[in-house]
Amino acid sequence: MEAQVPAASVSPRPWSPAPDASDVVKGIHAMLHPHNIVLVGATDKPGNYAERIWNNLVKYGYEGGLYPVNAKRETIWGVPCYKDFASLPEKPDHVLVLVPARFAVQVIRDAAAAGARSATIVTSGFSELQDEESQKLAAELQAAIRETGLAVTGPNCLGNLSAGEKLFTNIDDRVVTMEQGAVAIAGQSGAIVMAIRQALEDRGVGVGYMVTTGNEAGLETPDLMRYFAEDPSIKVIVVYLEGVRNTKAFRDACKAARASSKPVIALKLGSSEGGRAAAMAHTGALAGSIETFDAIATREGVIRVGGLDELIETTECFVHSAVPRGDRLAAVTLSGGKRGMLLDAFYAEGLNFAPLSPHVGSELEKMLGPGSIVGNPLDAGFAAVVDPSVYMKSIKLMIDDPDIDIVIIDAELPKAPHEPRERNLHIVDEMASRASKPVIYISAMSIGFTEFTKGLRKSLPHLAVMQGMDRAVTAINSLLAYAKLRKEVPDIVSSSKPAARAVLEKALKSASGAALDEVASKKLLKAYGIPISKEAIAQTAADAAKIAKQIGFPVVAKVVSAEILHKSDIGGVVLNLNSAAEVKKAFADITARVAKLKGKPKLDGILIAQQVKADLELVVGASLDAEMGPVVLFGTGGVDIELMKDVALAGAPLDEAEARLLIGRTKAGIKMRGYRGKPALHEASAVKALVGLSNLIADAGDRIASIDVNPFLINTKTGVAVDALIVLNNAAAKRAAGH
Repeated sequence: MEAQVPAASVSPRPWSPAPDASDVVKGIHAMLHPHNIVLVGATDKPGNYAERIWNNLVKYGYEGGLYPVNAKRETIWGVPCYKDFASLPEKPDHVLVLVPARFAVQVIRDAAAAGARSATIVTSGFSELQDEESQKLAAELQAAIRETGLAVTGPNCLGNLSAGEKLFTNIDDRVVTMEQGAVAIAGQSGAIVMAIRQALEDRGVGVGYMVTTGNEAGLETPDLMRYFAEDPSIKVIVVYLEGVRNTKAFRDACKAARASSKPVIALKLGSSEGGRAAAMAHTGALAGSIETFDAIATREGVIRVGGLDELIETTECFVHSAVPRGDRLAAVTLSGGKRGMLLDAFYAEGLNFAPLSPHVGSELEKMLGPGSIVGNPLDAGFAAVVDPSVYMKSIKLMIDDPDIDIVIIDAELPKAPHEPRERNLHIVDEMASRASKPVIYISAMSIGFTEFTKGLRKSLPHLAVMQGMDRAVTAINSLLAYAKLRKEVPDIVSSSKPAARAVLEKALKSASGAALDEVASKKLLKAYGIPISKEAIAQTAADAAKIAKQIGFPVVAKVVSAEILHKSDIGGVVLNLNSAAEVKKAFADITARVAKLKGKPKLDGILIAQQVKADLELVVGASLDAEMGPVVLFGTGGVDIELMKDVALAGAPLDEAEARLLIGRTKAGIKMRGYRGKPALHEASAVKALVGLSNLIADAGDRIASIDVNPFLINTKTGVAVDALIVLNNAAAKRAAGH
């Protein structure tokens, strides 16, 4: 092992990608570690972006060449100004494009021809505008980037930070601490990414890289994630996402980060408009974009946060906390009220404090007297307030206990010099440096940081310092969830058989409407191994009675029409038919109701189906999300599905093991496995249905919008799909959905 050289004595050489690294990773490295920077469109108009970026590069001491380019100027900012790339004293490396949008494409082509390796296009006026000319420029820019092979961020972005290079090609005029911190940030909104960097800096968390990606005509956020996953200086990756354009690239980037043991903390905006066609089925309505993002991204190790405050606390927690071995929590406080708050806050997140080991409990009993609560959380009380050494010994007992995985201390940093508290903090930081577990300080409220607090916080590298009880608990819960994830997530591919795929192709080729009718839907489900009820379609009342006798009573009668998507809503389902006469009457009643409907939907017949006695009604489904791709859904079904919303989602396709995990995330899954002494239900049939559906939606590519099996009836012996709706992703479906 190499000797560790103190940072102050030798400037460490920046990491470089391996020779076999991807071109994207090499390109990003060139952008963040350039030999020189060329500002094309340099102008000294007051407040101009070019001048602000130039001032930042000079102020923070960027050590490479700095060259302004403007054909109309001899000098600018007190230095020579160059007419073009050919007149530069060396070939350009990283180019900042600050010219009007109509000139940007040519600048990119000229930069590449002159030898540049990367560029940042600050200029706006491309795809963010809706006019025809801007859209045309955007397409031309993408073509130029693709053809030249330059690593390009933007357009419509606000520049980047590479702290180790003292590079700040950003318009922000707030003070930046140029330290090679453990956090890397990337995102599409320059303002939000800059705000995240500032907030982390105010908390004493160093940011090594910050990249604003803008419209992402070239490099996209997942590309930056891949680079950060490989750079050993980075410990935590933070991303702001307005949308995921390339699901595979995003998933691959998440896998790379997970394999490198680097959490990805994501702030994700918005719900998808692209999945509206799926809203004709229950599955589409329930599988919103953000839920779909969670279903897929969480499997790959992404921690999605609900807002900026939560993002800052979660990042703080991951930067300064080792991944815990387990979820056995312990806490130390000096207040009975705070002890109660800790219990309530952690219990609300499904977390509990471990019983104290006999040794720790015994030692605490000896030290603490009346006014203390010896338990977990510990209220050290009066004895610890009077004698600070007792307080320190209490904390040490918790940190040293091998049966505790995380130690939480209820206290905040002092806002001004306070010798005893500072001394105690440094003692605990030293304890934490030797412990193989997170030690986390929690302030019950957000108290803010003073300049003194910021400096003190930086001197405590082994402690996580959290602001606000609720956000701290959420962050700790994320830390625990991350610790349970597999380091390497295997790819799961469709396990369908050629015969099933042939049935799929035939069904899709022959389909003409917005959806497959129930008969065609069930035929396709059966081909994919999904158990369905005994049934047949009848064209006359006599046929219906004959079919019912063959199946065996009781039976169900249901309308069959590709134009009627929700049969129950129009009285198209009749249950509990126990005789031929009842079947004939149901046939006549449904036929009459359909004849009265507005629009005169085409009636393809009446389905007579086995009525399965169910102990539980489930919904199983699949949906194609516009951003994240195919997902499957499982949960409590029946008529109250939207009201209950007891559903969970997972990316498709999945295997049997992941299907069981999906089932286990719902209340329906708890009931299936035997609840309050009731027998376990036939889980194998639900697993088979989920795997089959996941294969079907994956095999269909982008041709099926959603698959809705509701209800899927299950008892102790079997489980069957008794209703099915497959909505297509075609022009008819889009018209029906209101596109």
